[in-house]
Amino acid sequence: MQTAVIVFPASNCDRDAATALEKLTGKAPRMVWHNDPIIPDDVRFVVVPGGFSYGDYLRSGAIAANSPVIQDLKRKAEAGLPVLGICNGFQILTEARMLPGALMRNTNQKFVCRISRLRLANAKTRFTKRYDAKNEIDIPVAHHDGNFFADDDTLRRIEGNGQVVFRYVDNPNGSRNDIAGIVNEAGNVLGMMPHPERAVDKLHGGTDGIPLFKSILESL
Repeated sequence: MQTAVIVFPASNCDRDAATALEKLTGKAPRMVWHNDPIIPDDVRFVVVPGGFSYGDYLRSGAIAANSPVIQDLKRKAEAGLPVLGICNGFQILTEARMLPGALMRNTNQKFVCRISRLRLANAKTRFTKRYDAKNEIDIPVAHHDGNFFADDDTLRRIEGNGQVVFRYVDNPNGSRNDIAGIVNEAGNVLGMMPHPERAVDKLHGGTDGIPLFKSILESL
């Protein structure tokens, strides 16, 4: 099974994502450069990783969202390709309008880096089937602009559609409705601020990220 990780200038979590994918699939993912015009056709799952693409200039993810490879990612996602955007990747997906809402500056105006407890809001998505609906999981966060915002109408729509996947138990950034991760209406694109790729090894503090990756990989 071929997976891929998109790499941008100033990405710093692409290797973490690659390590997690290789650990769980037994095969190294393709590392796709942001300026490549296409994602190889044999790729069946793409991770848009965390980091500080383009140094977070303008707005976090705004420049990266206009990269050539993102245009191809949008086309392939519309055709059903599963995509996971983590932290800066979530920001990129909202800037590219692949997901609703926006990620704003944390309400305390500080960078947050710690383990965050999440509650499963929807355990029936392609990304969460391996979790128990009553589970609370521990996943690291590391962000300065993780405050999820959507207007009231958008918020009602995504809540009503079951698009909210994860909520913070102890909200670290001011996100509306404690939202930590959402999917698109089709359910094949997930964006989340916490870092599941950093929760796949007991030596790194926990393995609560493994069911997420196994859920989507087993659905391919």
